[in-house]
Amino acid sequence: MLLLTGLFSIQFLLGQSREQITQPELVDLYNDWREFEVPPFIEGVPDYSTSAFEKREESFQTLRNRLQNMPKENWTDSEQVDWYLLWAEMNGYEFNTKILKSWERDPSFYKTIWTYKSDVPAHEGPTHHALIELWQYQFPLDASSQKELIASLDVIPKLNNQAKLNLTGNAKDLWIAGIRDIQDQSLILEELLSKPSVVKNRSLVKSINKAINATDAFVSWLKQEATNKNGPSGIGKENYTWYQQNVHLVPLSWEDEVLLLKRELSRAWTSLKLEEHRNRNLPELNPADSPEAYASLAEKAATELIDFLRQNDIVTVKPYFVKALKPHLGEYIPYEKRNFFWITAHLDPKPLFSHFYHWFELERMIEEPNPNPIRKNALLYNIFDSRNEGLATAVEELFMHAGLYDENPRAREIVYILIAQRAARGLGSLYAHANMMTMEEAGTIHSEYTPRGWMKTEKELLIFEQHLYLRQPGYGTSYITGKYLIESMMMEAAKQNSETFSVKGFMDSLNSMGNIPVSLGKWEMTGDSSQIQQIKNSSFELLE
Repeated sequence: MLLLTGLFSIQFLLGQSREQITQPELVDLYNDWREFEVPPFIEGVPDYSTSAFEKREESFQTLRNRLQNMPKENWTDSEQVDWYLLWAEMNGYEFNTKILKSWERDPSFYKTIWTYKSDVPAHEGPTHHALIELWQYQFPLDASSQKELIASLDVIPKLNNQAKLNLTGNAKDLWIAGIRDIQDQSLILEELLSKPSVVKNRSLVKSINKAINATDAFVSWLKQEATNKNGPSGIGKENYTWYQQNVHLVPLSWEDEVLLLKRELSRAWTSLKLEEHRNRNLPELNPADSPEAYASLAEKAATELIDFLRQNDIVTVKPYFVKALKPHLGEYIPYEKRNFFWITAHLDPKPLFSHFYHWFELERMIEEPNPNPIRKNALLYNIFDSRNEGLATAVEELFMHAGLYDENPRAREIVYILIAQRAARGLGSLYAHANMMTMEEAGTIHSEYTPRGWMKTEKELLIFEQHLYLRQPGYGTSYITGKYLIESMMMEAAKQNSETFSVKGFMDSLNSMGNIPVSLGKWEMTGDSSQIQQIKNSSFELLE
């Protein structure tokens, strides 16, 4: 057995051809599994009925048995990592069908139209299999796009009718909050009518109006049914632990995460107070007060960030980094309308732009797709969250400690405020999933423990975030848990390669692995599989 250990072992992988990158039988199974994961369609509508899942159970078990019977113990570390990617996705399917059941409990699952590209490899939270990615359409539409959009819009009335049959759950908070997402869809459809040349196409207008009517009727039905909903929305501590460990491959329990997030929250607040004391004789940061001032501030911050990464050997800066970051610099927002993140950006955008490392990663998927077909595209069920959200959060502080704010110490305060906010919102989500708090009560922790009252300025962001984290277990904590796991990974890599370790080498190796859970990345980078073995050893049976 060939062990790929050491910080730069990933480079071995990059030198192989696509055919050699992993076990061919695993790629065949991956293709069969991904084909299976898409539910059967009836008249263009994905079928999420109980009977449909029951009919597919035998096929699922056949796929799982194929995976279990593979002789992975004889494979390289990297190939075993690929095996665990499929294992995690199949566990995710099982969890969704037994416990999460978004199609039964979560009205937002039936949101069809998305107007923006996510900053992570796939949309955050559970989504159905017939989405309309409106942001991908260019208006005015050509003939082919018109035909495609009409066909997609015609699915909405049928899907909404199926939703009324499927939504039998009693998760009160998910139900109430989910109505907002469906209401928003109606507004998006109304706005679609004003897009260039849309009104000239009668068939398109007809489909839009049918979709609006169906969406409005669905909202009315949801509101009527809401009066009967009184059950919990969280999945419980044991289910949360099983999901984190067996699906997202995070080697932590619910209790571990509570302890970690409490620690990070207190650390961030304490560090903030010490930074404020250290900077007490420096002038306060003044926010940009005009469109021109913000544009100048953002352009300068983006340039400084890219130059800092390149000149200080933090990571290999690719030509597409600037291209990826530029569309997301934002614009001036009046003070009373700024949410938490844009409050920070109007003071100094570099902390937020550091988190926008996300966009470098998404552009890499286009410009330099991973040669391994199992790692090329997004993992299902947001399994990428510890890696993508964890790294984007980690680099905010890593870049700070590497010297990004040496000339502007006040900006260090913003970094600790960001950490505190993410720890507070994640902690609230843990209590919500344990059914110790309602979603609103979890939001209170989120709001009250974010420094300077910056989460009290815009309640829509608060609702959006806590609702997402209730819909997608573990996402709210992934920013901090992923950050912790990446820091642990960096420690082990540095200890193992004390003579040759470099920050740039670490970051480049991490980037090259693809968007895989950090526990698997650590195994591939260092040869240490202890986190995965810990998960396997502590695994218990998932009960419905």
